[in-house]
Order: sequence, then C-alpha cells, then structure tokens
Amino acid sequence: MQWCRRATCWRLKEPTRFHRSLFSLPDSIYERVRRKPLAANYDPIAVESGWTQFWQQELSDSGKQKTSQRLFSLLLPPPNITGSLHIGHALTVTIQDALIRWHRMQGKNVSWIPGLDHAGIATQSVVERNLLKKDVKRHDLGREEFIQNTWSWKKRFGSRILDQMEQLGTRLDRQKLYFTLDEKRSHAVKMAFVQLYEKGLIFRQRRMINWCPFLNTALSDVEVELKSIEKPTRILLPGSMTSVEFGVIYRIRYEVVAGHPGTYLEVDTTRPETIFGDVAVAIHPQDARYEAFHRGHVIHPFTKDRIPIVLDDTLVDMQLGTGVVKVTPSHDANDFECGQRHELPERPVLDQKGCMYGQVPSEYLGLDRFKARTQVIEDLERMNLYVGKVNHPTTIRICSRSGDLIEPLLMPQWFISVHAMAKRASSNVREGIVDIEPKHHMSTWFHFLDNAHDWCISRQLWWGHRIPAYRVQSQRISNADHDDAWIVAASVEEALAQAEKKYKQPFVEADLVQDEDVLDTWFSSALLPLSSNVGGPYPLSLMETGSDILFFWVARMMMLCEELSGTIPFKKILLHPMVRDKSGRKMSKSLGNVMDPLHVIHGATLEQLLHEVKHGNLPDREREIAEKTLRQEFPNGLPHKVDHDFPFLDPFSINIRIPGRQINIDVNRVISYRHICNKIWNAVRYALPLLKANDQCLTERIALEDVRDQMTISDRWILSRLARSVEACNLGLSTNRFASSVAAIHQFFVQDLCDVYIEFSKSILYQSHTDTSASDCDAKKRKLCALTTLLECLECSMRLLHPFAPFLTEELWQRLNLYKTSETSDLNSILSAAYPTKENAKFWIDVRAETSFEIVLDVLRGLRSLVQTFRKVTGLNTNKMGVILACKDIEMLRMLQQYKHSIESQAKVVIHLKLDTEKFADSEAILTYNATNKCQVLIPVPKSKDIMGRVAAEAERLDKRLGKCKMTIDQLTLQVKQPHYASQVPEDVQAQSSNRLAKLKIELTALRKSLDAIEFLRQN
Repeated sequence: MQWCRRATCWRLKEPTRFHRSLFSLPDSIYERVRRKPLAANYDPIAVESGWTQFWQQELSDSGKQKTSQRLFSLLLPPPNITGSLHIGHALTVTIQDALIRWHRMQGKNVSWIPGLDHAGIATQSVVERNLLKKDVKRHDLGREEFIQNTWSWKKRFGSRILDQMEQLGTRLDRQKLYFTLDEKRSHAVKMAFVQLYEKGLIFRQRRMINWCPFLNTALSDVEVELKSIEKPTRILLPGSMTSVEFGVIYRIRYEVVAGHPGTYLEVDTTRPETIFGDVAVAIHPQDARYEAFHRGHVIHPFTKDRIPIVLDDTLVDMQLGTGVVKVTPSHDANDFECGQRHELPERPVLDQKGCMYGQVPSEYLGLDRFKARTQVIEDLERMNLYVGKVNHPTTIRICSRSGDLIEPLLMPQWFISVHAMAKRASSNVREGIVDIEPKHHMSTWFHFLDNAHDWCISRQLWWGHRIPAYRVQSQRISNADHDDAWIVAASVEEALAQAEKKYKQPFVEADLVQDEDVLDTWFSSALLPLSSNVGGPYPLSLMETGSDILFFWVARMMMLCEELSGTIPFKKILLHPMVRDKSGRKMSKSLGNVMDPLHVIHGATLEQLLHEVKHGNLPDREREIAEKTLRQEFPNGLPHKVDHDFPFLDPFSINIRIPGRQINIDVNRVISYRHICNKIWNAVRYALPLLKANDQCLTERIALEDVRDQMTISDRWILSRLARSVEACNLGLSTNRFASSVAAIHQFFVQDLCDVYIEFSKSILYQSHTDTSASDCDAKKRKLCALTTLLECLECSMRLLHPFAPFLTEELWQRLNLYKTSETSDLNSILSAAYPTKENAKFWIDVRAETSFEIVLDVLRGLRSLVQTFRKVTGLNTNKMGVILACKDIEMLRMLQQYKHSIESQAKVVIHLKLDTEKFADSEAILTYNATNKCQVLIPVPKSKDIMGRVAAEAERLDKRLGKCKMTIDQLTLQVKQPHYASQVPEDVQAQSSNRLAKLKIELTALRKSLDAIEFLRQN
C-alpha cells in the first residue's frame, strides 16, 4: 500500500484500477469541459449532451481489460415490445445503472446484459388491435403474414425502447443485446424443451385449464387474478357492450323422478348458462334432508333427460346453500373431479370464444355466454323452475392479461412438472444458499413454491416460440397414433429421424405436422440467465427486478436454470417495490397514469400527452378513461428540463426504497430534485475560479509537519464528516439500502459542505496578503489547506454521487480533475476513478475536530436563535448589532477568536469576546442564551414602554411551538416503542423516524433555551 502526502492530511493513495489511460474525450465534450467556463446556470440538456455515447465507447473499450479482474454481471429484465418504457422500467434501470457504476468504480469488469421480450400474449393483442382499426383480422392475413406484421412492430417499438434507455444514460452493453425470439434464444428454447421432455418433466395431457375467451388462449394459474366481489356489482368485460352482474347466486329447481311426483331439488349456481352441461346433481351422503333421494334421478330442465343424483362428500358442503350441487364436468374443475369419481359423462357446451355450442337448443347455438345466462333465466321462469337470485359474496377468476372472465375448459395442453424443481428452489432460500432482499418477500417465495402446480406452458397464439413437437400424418399410420403420438425434437430433421426409428419406415417432411401452439413467454424468459449471453458469465452476480414478478420470472429462472445446468443462476435476489402513482394506484395505460420517463425528463404539454393516448394501443373505453385522468392530473402538462439525475433519489419518499412495499411517485416531487443538482452545480462553480487562481499552489508537495499546525479545525472537521459520509455511502450500497447512501451524500454535501464549511472557509480563501511576514506565510498555508480540502471534498463527492447522478457528476468531475495530482489526472472518465472506500477514508476521521467544531456550530446556532428573539421582542431589524460571547475559559475564547469573522459574517453581528460577563447600565436589559456549557450569548436590550408586551407575545409563541414539538416527539416515541415496530416497519422508514426524532429533540432543546432567555429578560 502506497502513501501519498497531501496538503490537508495523510491519505491512502487509491489503488490503481486500470493499467492504461482511456481514449481522449470527444472534441465536443473536451471543448465544453476543458476550455469553456462553467455556465452560470445549470442546464441539464446541455450537461447531458454527449456523455451516453462516451460511456458506450468507454464500455466497449473496457471490455479489453485483463480477464484476471473480478466480474459483476447483471441481467436487465427485458421490457415488452408492446409500446415504450414507463416509469417503472426507469426505476429498474436507475437501480441497476447505479449498481453497475459502483462495481465498475471498484475496479471490476462489468457485464450488464440488455434485451427485449417478445411478450407473446401482450404483443399479439396489441398488433391485432391495430389491425382491427383497419378492419383486418389476423385470420384474414394468415399465420405467416401476421407474424411478419408483428416483426415490423418489434422493429418499430424495439428501437424506440432502446433509444429511451440510451437517453436515460445507461451503461448497457449494446453488443450483448438480445431479443427473446431471436435465433440464438429460439435455439436455446428448443434445446431446453427437448431436454426437459426427455427427462419426463414436460408432458402433454388433457386437463381442465384456464381459458381466456377474449385472447383465445390457455393461461397458467399465476396468470389468473382472483377478484373478490362483496355485493352485487356490474363489470364491463372486454369485448362486451353491456356489463355483467356478479355477486349474486341463482336458485333453480330440478324435478325428482320415480316415486316423488311434484318434488323438486333446489340448486344454487352462479353460472346458469352452464346448465346444458349438467350431467348430475350431487348431495352429501350424510345430509338427512335428502336421504330419501339416494340413488335417485332428476329431470334436466331443458333436455328432459334423467340425470343421476350422486353422493359426494368432497364436492358438497351441507352448510352451503341448499346442500345440492349441479355437476358440470366439462366446465368446472371440482365438477370434473366429481365426474371422474362417479364415471359421469362429459358434455361441453361452451366453445373457445365463450359461446354456446354442442348439445344445446338451436336457439342458443352461437349465443354469447352472458346473453345465454339471461335467456336461461327467462326460459326457466316460463317453466316455473326459477326460484330467484340473492346476494352472494364470491370470488371471480379474471385473466390478468385481458380482464376477461376465465372459463375452465377441458383441453389437451403441454405442462411442466415443477414439484421437484419448486421444492429445490424453496430449499435454496430456506437453507441460505440463495438470499432474498428484502426479507419479507421470502413468504411470497415459499407460498408459491410450496404450493406449486404443474405449469401449463402451451398458448394458442401465433406470436412466440412454436412448440418443437410434431405428429406424423400419413395413411400408413393408424388414426390413434395421429392424435396421441408426439415426437419432440429441436428440428424437423431430428423429428424425421425419430419418426423413422419409431415406425420403422421412411417419411418426408410433408408427413410431419408441427404443433400450432407456442410456448408461454415466461418459459423463454426463465432461461435468460443461460440463454441471454451464451458462453458469457453464469451464474449472474445478482438478480435485481421488481417484486411483482418474483414468481412469474425469478422463481421460474431458479427452477429451470438449475434443472438444466445443475447450478443455480444467482445467489442473491434483490427486489424493488412496485411503482404506483401518488394516490397509490397501480400504473396502467387504461387509467392514464403511466408516465414516459422521457416526458418526466424533457417535459410534455397536455396536448402531447393526449395525442399519445389517442394514437396508442388502448381500446376506446380505456382511452376515454385515460384522457380524463390526464386532464385531471396534468392540466398544464409536465414541466420541461427536469434532470435524468436524481429522478428517484429522494431519501424520504420516492427514491430507491428497496425495503418498502411500493413507491408512490409524485412527478412534482421528482421535479423538485432539480434544486439539488443546482446546489451541486453552484458549489463547484464557486470553487473553480479559486482553484484556477491558485493552480500553481495546488501542485506543491507539502509535508504534513509543515501544514498540520496551519489546518483549521473546520478543515479537519469537514474531512472527518466526508469520511463518515464515505462510510455510510458504502454501507448503503453494499447492503442495497440506496436511500441511506443518497441521504448520507445529501447531508454531507448540502448541510456540512455548502451550509457550513464553504461559509467558514470564505474568510480564509478571500484574504489578501501582500507582505512577507511570518503571519502572512501562515495565512497562505491556511489558504492552501482550505483549497485542497475544498477540492478533496468536491472531487470525492462527485465520485460518491456518480452512481446516482451520472451526468452531472461526470460533467463536474472533468473540471475538478484538472486540479488533481498525477494519481488521477490521466483518467478521462469518472468511471475509471476509484470509488471512495471506508478503508481509504478512515484516516480522515478526527473525533476531536468534530467535537470542537460542533461547539463552534452550537454557538453560531445559539447566536442566530437569540438574534431572532431580539428582533421579535424589540421590533428592531438592525444589522451588525453588538453581541457578547462570554467564555468560561481561555481555550474556548481562543477557538471562537479563530472563527470570529466567519461567525460575524454569517450571523450579521459584531462579536465582543469576553472571559466573564460585565455589568450593564440600568437602562439596559439582557437577553441570554446558553449555547454551550462554556459559552453564553448575551445581547443588551434597550428598555422601552412596549418591550414587555412584545416579550409576552414572543414567550407565548415559543411556548406554543414547544408544546407542538413535544407532542410530536411523544407520538413518534410511542410509535417506535410498539412491539412489532422493529420487525414489521421497513428499515428505511425506521431510519426516517429516528432522524426526525433526533432533529425534533434538538429543536426542543433550542426552544427551551429561547424561552429561558425570554424569562431571564422578563425577570431583569
């Protein structure tokens, strides 16, 4: 380890990260950052110009680094090509970009793999909707032409998404860009399917599946949303002109036959339209009410057939409804199981479009299921078999993709047996092999995996990975084999070879028919750790994504990748919360609350926002809702010139709050963070002329013994505060508490550096000495100390902040780096500079300096408080009023003497330093404030007739503030002491409460001291 002597202190030299100098800056950037002065006003558009391309080139160049360097690899969750990026994607990109930059600055090779998802159901739906605007259906085009249309869509919107990512300033490796339906991924999907089939894990079977009539495809269980209906509610389903009533149950009568004339069994059902598929009614074998009907029959209301009364203690709950259940095996999973137990026939009466078909009366054929429901009730009323309907809280099953009501249908589909894989994935987390952050998401992981069902992976779509399964259709093969014998192979050639081996006769390609279905999009996505960068890094260093797709994607990656490779795809899972609007609603295009991140950055008029909705992909009904929301939420559009930097970095609300469960994002709050960027900009703009004017001095090598005595306490204090900020920032990044990292930087830069150190150093930096006396020499050394300290704080802050604010920090670091020593001067990008570490910063920690300087700050705060009180009670607003600082000992007096001019300048007073208080004339009263136990602030108050009235009013005002402050402290303290506070409240919220409590206690102390000062004045 090498040591470097600096003017401010001993400092560990940062380890060399790269053994070469990067290429030169592009001319346009070089001209801006090396020759032109820093602009008076911060303009994000100008600042961001050129850096993305520079980073992309730097990333490409960094790929030539030595392979001995450590690697950090990350996979970007591929956005769907259904449109453009939204603010949720921007959050993912922000988090991952921060991680990539941090690891890059730690000297690691980084691999951030970008991609696009073909999004089978979603993309096909959008493309079909656009074709319908031209009065064209996909079946009018045929499969091949429709797929070509969809590829054109991908080209259009895929490039738009990539452009958005680029404008967000990401360091994605574009050379590794993949598309989940490209040739390499298609090959990987086929090979995985074949391998899992050969292991017996993929199989085809006729089962009761979830069917979406609107999308005309099967769905897996996790793509079905359960919606609770507590009271009668009308819902408008997609593709319908009228709403459908849910939350009610209908009671109908079945006439009992043979020996029970005029006797009826009453049955409750929520789906009267399926009555045509009824093949039995069921009762509980122990239900005494129906003992006489055992092994009996009822007459079907429409077909007039005799259907059996079966005894089933599994299907029937005696306490529910009438205790009689109609059995429809073709359209209900529980009824299907009952039918299997009692060997009942199947009678399908609903087709894949949700229309009546099969063994139904002719007037019902082709009728929509909900129109049929109304018609069935009317017909039953005419037959005197309808009893009525009553309110019935229920849960309906909705397609998460379309919002349509799911129909259970019996169909042959392809499935994956996931039980063993799910058990292994669950154990990986339980045994600590895989870590999930935040921890509360583990319960979701266990819930899904411990209750996993076979995964239906076939979809009745055209857009997607076509299932690599073939049937032989030839006159030489029996019909039974046509339907049941599937050949699974990665290519037609392999399928032909298998067919010839199986049937021991030659075939040609025309004899093979490939399955028309495609694979669930999540199947191909689950392979991405293996397929996204074939031959590249595996396993990934980290899996970071949104918590809403923990099972859809993350768990399936864990299951399939480990099954196929024998190695888990990642050991660490980091989940960020779902982004919602400021009201806590899920962001949805149909609600009009989805925000394009580039609109948030560049701004957009209301007309532009409405134009995008009008020409977007929404159905007419949803478009109207979206337009209404936009007019309400953004009547003036979105403001222009918001920063890419800090879009999610508010440490108290909308920032990267990993421990939280959701982020409610308010655009106005995002916009306010431009002020932070302005603060940073102005601090550097203040320092640059000083650095330029003293450029020669900064290059001097001064030994520690020459400058240590000349360093002020404020120099040592700010360096110590910087060291603590470095420590807190690294801790936050290493534990994925990004909010705490941002909060630490914000506190240091704004409160410590700008508000305190820069103000205190002005008296040193702007002193002008022309003689050559010893005191003048000391002043020059103090000035040099202050300059190098300021430069160190600013340059180090840029590196600390870079992962979160890349554009701004790169722009400013380029200018600051001109004044650094040779250890960093050969670096052309902040990305190549080392990220400040705790180990290198710990030498700066100076507890004595912090303690001593905090006393100075306490005096300044006390002085300001007393001056404010003076102005309140006297009504005077005099600048440069006389103030006495009475010190208890000589050490305190000497320390305050050092900062006398700075304190006077900031408080706008004239200070008289005394060792003891003096007696004042009888015409004067005194305001006092005990700033510390060794320093008292005193201000003489001239006597006047109305002084006591003002004193009383001020005492009342302070007393009210004190009471309110005390009440808030009590409430917060009570909240913190709740039994489950530590375990159930997110860590960042606990930190916020702790910080607020600490500040309130400081405020309470100050208020009490101010009241004491008022009381002292009243008594004297």
